[in-house]
Amino acid sequence: MNSTKKAARVAGVLYLLTSIPGAFSLLYIPSHFIASENPAATVNKIAASELLFRVGIICELIGFIGFIFVVRALYRLLHVVNKWQASLMVTLMLVSLPISFLNVLNEFAALLLVRGGNFLSVFDKPQRDAMAMLFLNLHFQGFMVAQVFWGLWLIPFGILVYKSGFLPRILGVLLVIACFGYLVNSLVAFGVLPSVVVSRVIGQLTICELPIILWLVIRGAKEQPLVEPA
Repeated sequence: MNSTKKAARVAGVLYLLTSIPGAFSLLYIPSHFIASENPAATVNKIAASELLFRVGIICELIGFIGFIFVVRALYRLLHVVNKWQASLMVTLMLVSLPISFLNVLNEFAALLLVRGGNFLSVFDKPQRDAMAMLFLNLHFQGFMVAQVFWGLWLIPFGILVYKSGFLPRILGVLLVIACFGYLVNSLVAFGVLPSVVVSRVIGQLTICELPIILWLVIRGAKEQPLVEPA
């Protein structure tokens, strides 16, 4: 018989394995390559470590593909609590994926400009550098659009965890708090909120998503059969 403990461990392992390449591509790669307001320096860094930049793109794609399986595993675990809320959780996450996949094209466009080519010879290097920086900035903005949904899906996720009875309620509360961290980061990037104080304080609340990953991997859930809701 399937149990919540086994389903929780599977979901946790998938969640963790998917988060690692995602964090590498979306946090480390931009910080390593992008020199703010300096297109020439950014392009030179990419040209000098093109393979690492490409690895970052592949890791980004792996992370997005992996979340299809993560959210499916979480649905299997939590649909016994409330099927409608579990479906909403899945929907909000899956909506972000087409945005995320298409957004990767901005990185490929920047890479083409970095590499140059005969068809780009009509542009001089400063122009190509500026356009490459433009596509990298567009990638960041697309990342912020997708992040809206990365925050919103945590609300039904957190409610389900809170109501489940086989996971600690505090983890559900932390997930909802993490949602506001993601949303605030996006609003700061869109210019709606001031960036200095808000992003450094409230934006860091995204770390509140980490405890559920660790709990699912290490502790799983209270042992009970997985049954369909009445």
